[in-house]
Amino acid sequence: MPPFRKGKSLMKTTVIVTALILALVISSLSAASTETGFFETETKLTASGAVIITGDAFGRSVALSGNMALVGADRDAHAGQISGAAYLFDVTTGNQIAKITASDAMLINRFGASVAINGNTALIGAPHDFRRGSSSGSAYLFDVTTGNQIAKLTASDAAAGDLFGVSVAISGNTALVGALVGANGGLNSDSGSAYLFDVTTGNQIAKLTASDVTLNDRFGRSVAISGNTALVGAPHPFEEGISFGSAYLFDITTGNQIAKLTASDAALDDQFGWSVAISGNMALVGAFRNDDEGSNSGSAYLFDVTTGNQIAKLTASDALAGDFFGASVAINGNTALVGAPGSSSGSAYLFDVATGNQITKITASDASTSDFFGISVAISGNAALVGAFGGFFGSAYLYTTIPEPSSFLLATLAGFLGLGSTQRRRRK
Repeated sequence: MPPFRKGKSLMKTTVIVTALILALVISSLSAASTETGFFETETKLTASGAVIITGDAFGRSVALSGNMALVGADRDAHAGQISGAAYLFDVTTGNQIAKITASDAMLINRFGASVAINGNTALIGAPHDFRRGSSSGSAYLFDVTTGNQIAKLTASDAAAGDLFGVSVAISGNTALVGALVGANGGLNSDSGSAYLFDVTTGNQIAKLTASDVTLNDRFGRSVAISGNTALVGAPHPFEEGISFGSAYLFDITTGNQIAKLTASDAALDDQFGWSVAISGNMALVGAFRNDDEGSNSGSAYLFDVTTGNQIAKLTASDALAGDFFGASVAINGNTALVGAPGSSSGSAYLFDVATGNQITKITASDASTSDFFGISVAISGNAALVGAFGGFFGSAYLYTTIPEPSSFLLATLAGFLGLGSTQRRRRK
């Protein structure tokens, strides 16, 4: 055989062997996906400078966007007791990128009680900031790429006790901040409110309040935003003298209320609206004190944003009393994630939004009693993030999936292996 033919044959053999190895790897990864139910990897995130004496409550709040994870630790004591901090992580490596603190950090601010991230911008709430009155609250915008603070946000009508920053959300160029206890005049004490801000300028755009605002609504306990739609939870509204809870949809371009969401089977003190999430045309509302499967077993509800109609009620397949399922919720595309921090060490559940079916249950590989795993949840693309602020330090767990091999890759492998239809015809 001529030398060039021998070299060509050797190269072809090498390519085929390499392709076979790749095919086996991809096959094993796909099999792993089936065996674990959904996720292939778990990475435990912890703060680099956590303090055991105070307990940082790392994992109290979590957020995900692209390749960035953000975790709040509102009891961090770097600037005095319970001044608070937040931490940025690389989703791919699990490495800590930066520790974020407020430029004017002070004790008891609880910076990090709420966090949100979108692209290169992070939003962090400090509901007990007292510069405009005791626990008037504030929120801070940061550049994720540099870790630098961009702006500090406060309500135009800030007052003591508002707890502005108890909840935060961000989408595109708009930030949304909840103020849990703020009064709205007259007898509507502690009715709550939410505020829209322009991320670029830091200017307040609008103040949102419920059309049927009443005493102690706690409107703003939870907030979410997607595109031009904002969702605000109010877990304490009274309907004919009984507290059922509700959530409200708003058009952020006009500030007008679009719809009021309530559970089809609303019951006393379900705390419907304690947690909210929105993605595209779907809204998710948690009711962690729902008693369907036992006292405080919890539930969550899916709604169509366009119509305001309830689509499905979500409960855990193994629901028990005291689970607090729905204490935290997240949604991304066709997948919903619901936290249940009250069940022993805690857990989280993944659901298919289209069917309402449970996909898998998530628990920490090193779970311990009173971890409160599921106190906060986030989901983005192929990654999920679950906070567990219990224990001495607190932690967060990052779960990722490996995408199915693309048709292009499979076709390329087939070509290397000589399985293409064109090559078969040539051999004939």
